[in-house]
Amino acid sequence: MKTSKPKTISKKKKTSSAGKAVRSKKVITSKSVPNQEEIRKKAEEIYLQRIARGEHGTAIDDWHKAEELLKGS
Repeated sequence: MKTSKPKTISKKKKTSSAGKAVRSKKVITSKSVPNQEEIRKKAEEIYLQRIARGEHGTAIDDWHKAEELLKGS
């Protein structure tokens, strides 16, 4: 699984009790890209739910839907 260093964004300046400007920072973590095993498991879950509902579809459709869900698209 790919991990990256969190990025920081400066927010508006605040002043300390000593009257000096202080910047607060917000940590933003980037989403990791799902690996093939995670996608495969999610696609299988989607397939089983689709079959239980009696819906038609293909494995590739299940795979693409799994990728979208895991990537948050």
